[in-house]
Amino acid sequence: MEQLNYSIRQEQQQDYEAVEALVEAAFANEAYSDQREHLLVARLRQTEAFIPELSLVAEVNGEIVGHILLTKIEICDEDKRTPALALAPVSVHPNWQGKGIGGALIRAAHERAHALGHPIIILLGHADYYPRFGYQPTASFGISLPFEAPAENCMLVELEEGALEGVTGVVAYPPAFME
Repeated sequence: MEQLNYSIRQEQQQDYEAVEALVEAAFANEAYSDQREHLLVARLRQTEAFIPELSLVAEVNGEIVGHILLTKIEICDEDKRTPALALAPVSVHPNWQGKGIGGALIRAAHERAHALGHPIIILLGHADYYPRFGYQPTASFGISLPFEAPAENCMLVELEEGALEGVTGVVAYPPAFME
């Protein structure tokens, strides 16, 4: 298999249109999707939950072929609120899927999130894909999502060992996720 030459960088405002088209294409034929992820990305950029340094693109020869977004959320248990991040979505253009770009984006996002002091990431995703990046079921930690979803698809990762010690509750997403 030939070595794919790509780079990962922070998304810039001039990338927004290309990123939204990429996200729409990536989810166009996804069975467990409402095909509106590109609209979610656009909404999240307009919220306080948006962290520009955690919106990353992958490029091949100057073409944006992948994108990942991590945004602020909280895990709430009565009066206790624990900051965390949501990974949603990670997108790779259909022509570039299966080449390791999604995994590279996830690893890069993990590194940058950890460097910025974010120790927990939560996602709703494919149960057979994300465990290879350290994701485990949220239910194992007494954490749930605020909507119906198969338990095996609700996952989290600790970027810092012990970050989830004593943390339980329900994830609170920004309203932009629920629109």
